[in-house]
Amino acid sequence: MSDSVVAFPVPSSPELSKAAQFRALLKDPALAFIMEAHNGLSAKIAEEAGFKGIWASGLSLATAMGVRDRNEASWTQVIDVLEFMSDATSIPIMLDGDTGYGDFNNFRRLVTKLCQRDIAAVCIEDKIFPKTNSFVAGDQSLADIDEFCGKIKAGKDSQSDEDFSVVARIEALIAGWGLDEALKRAEAYHAAGADALLIHSKKSGPDEILAFAREWGNRCPVVIVPTTYYATPTERFRDAEISMVIWANHNLRASITAMRELSQRLQAEESLLGIEGSVAPLAEVFDLAGNKELAEAERKYMAARAETKAVVLAASRGSALEALTEDRPKCMLDLRGEPLLRRMVRGFNDAGLRDVTVVCGYKQEAVDLPNVKKVVNEAYGETGELASLVCGLEDLEGPALIAYGDIIFESFILDRLLQSEADIALVVDAKWREHRKDAPKHAPDLVICDRPFGEDLLLDEAPVLLQGFEGLIARDVAHGEWIGLAKVSAKGLALLRKAIAAMEADGGVARADLPDLFNRLIRDGARPEVIYIAGHWLDVNDAFDLAWARNVL
Repeated sequence: MSDSVVAFPVPSSPELSKAAQFRALLKDPALAFIMEAHNGLSAKIAEEAGFKGIWASGLSLATAMGVRDRNEASWTQVIDVLEFMSDATSIPIMLDGDTGYGDFNNFRRLVTKLCQRDIAAVCIEDKIFPKTNSFVAGDQSLADIDEFCGKIKAGKDSQSDEDFSVVARIEALIAGWGLDEALKRAEAYHAAGADALLIHSKKSGPDEILAFAREWGNRCPVVIVPTTYYATPTERFRDAEISMVIWANHNLRASITAMRELSQRLQAEESLLGIEGSVAPLAEVFDLAGNKELAEAERKYMAARAETKAVVLAASRGSALEALTEDRPKCMLDLRGEPLLRRMVRGFNDAGLRDVTVVCGYKQEAVDLPNVKKVVNEAYGETGELASLVCGLEDLEGPALIAYGDIIFESFILDRLLQSEADIALVVDAKWREHRKDAPKHAPDLVICDRPFGEDLLLDEAPVLLQGFEGLIARDVAHGEWIGLAKVSAKGLALLRKAIAAMEADGGVARADLPDLFNRLIRDGARPEVIYIAGHWLDVNDAFDLAWARNVL
């Protein structure tokens, strides 16, 4: 695959604009070939194949949008697609402009917009708006010659790039008006300023096309579209001094065949096994999309950020669940087809957290998730949560997410936490009373902040934690409950390690839980940022919690 095709390619001939490149193709004595494309992807594929120009087919553009080739797609919709095609490639594009989308005024506005988007040329046909496709039965009425000449002149007067080309498409043979009428119109359009003529035919042989070329005598470049007379040897076009051949709709038709066959096969087989080897690998998709260029640009322009890692504390059995945890820790209990812990890790992965450490203990062999690092707190039965955290923090250097292994929460909560730039941030449920009506008068995870939850918090600085986790905060004064989810920056991680070291010196680590650690940090002067939420989470402590989770998830 060519490395030259990237998201924003450098022109293959930097000294020539795309319009100049196209004009050079028209004037070159050698026969030129341009390939149909109908979106950015097919345009890239045409360039990758080696074509020096692209035909933005009206039929293909319309069909790719799911509409008929009868001006059902507006010219502005066509322009939007062309912009993607032009940005994606470095070779010139000629638009199949149908009849110019109206009268001379519509056409000159079209030319202005094409030049702005670096489109090299436009071809318009001398039929009545709205056009009927040349190969479809229906009205093939031709436009008045003088009117069409006025349209050509308006387009030429409106181009901002002197090399932009207007190609006049003659439909006299399509309409059955004969060679004399085609030559008469060719003379008039050439005199009106057309840069080239496209002579069109739907006969299965090339005779009337070659007869036109012979009579015309190469007075200006002639373009052909051999869709129906495809069996003609290419040498006959060279001998007739044709300037350019358009392969007019074959990328579109090939894609229809391939997609239809694949869809029908998948519908019948209900499996990817038989087709995966016959389709383009994802690596090619990413190459065509320009991912390599983006990665290089990110290295050049974006400041390097340390990857946030996750530590999940999942060493406990969950004794309140009794028989349900005889053979597994509660983090591995099934929640509608997947363990609780797997659901959490999947949520982390979806948020971009790929480095996940799970601290195990009870029945650690049952924790068999792929793509996680598993460490074991061998003394889980005699130690608290802090000892497990120490096991999980062993190799961490950068920012980290810390989570209890038995909590369920909506994804937006994780998103908000990851957006925090605080050194220490904790998620606090301000509506805890609504689903903790049976909680004891005092609870170890209740907190007091510098202000309660309120709608105006969206406009202020984030609240901070002033007091919490003492087990002495009464329900009626608490501002919320910490849900067991926190994030620390690299600096915050250093503060945690410093506090842990001080607690070890005091002999206070072995039986300590995370609230004890945060208490120590607060006493040492830390003010953790509070991210208030209003429910949308659950910790699974007993069979009632588990049943509720299974019913609502």
